[in-house]
Amino acid sequence: MTEAKERTRERISRRGVDKFTERRAQLAESALQTLAELGYARTSLREIAQNSDFSHGVLHYYFADKVELLTHCVRQFEEVCVTRYDELVARAQTAEDLEHDFAAAMAATLRTDAKMHRLWYDLRNQSLFDESFRPDVLEIDRRREAMIWHVVSRYAELSSRSAEVPPSVAYALFDGLFQQALLHHLAGSPSAAFSLERDVPSVLARVVSR
Repeated sequence: MTEAKERTRERISRRGVDKFTERRAQLAESALQTLAELGYARTSLREIAQNSDFSHGVLHYYFADKVELLTHCVRQFEEVCVTRYDELVARAQTAEDLEHDFAAAMAATLRTDAKMHRLWYDLRNQSLFDESFRPDVLEIDRRREAMIWHVVSRYAELSSRSAEVPPSVAYALFDGLFQQALLHHLAGSPSAAFSLERDVPSVLARVVSR
């Protein structure tokens, strides 16, 4: 009987943790839009509460402060983002296929998720000044690097060549290219996404041996 009661308590405890995690995910999803629109510096928990169905007190119950909420939001968004190129890598039959699909996918996410990407760069910039952000930023950066390397290594394989740069350099090249395009896109340039789609294949070709 004692063991049965203990198992029951454990199940109840797990359900409580699951509900808490689920509630945090709901709050983060709601807060994400406000954070992406206004940025870290201009957003408070009270501002987020005013733009959602949740009270300021509820937000404080589930998140200690704005730092914890922001990092949770970005991590939640990144869980989807870091797998965005997996399908096109898996289906690519030639290097040319991968060049075209990768470039198109980068341009597409620039067009549709610009504000979310802006929030990520905001968080990364904040980590230069606030060390409480750094562990999360470094982990997300590591996963983004692996995402890009997955593309580059497959491209090298399809090209029957080898990568000329390490993963960190490949990531820096594509991340810099994307961030530059993002700035121009947010500034209203109608050609930013087109330029990105045009430039990605040439950069991809240059990171592998000839």
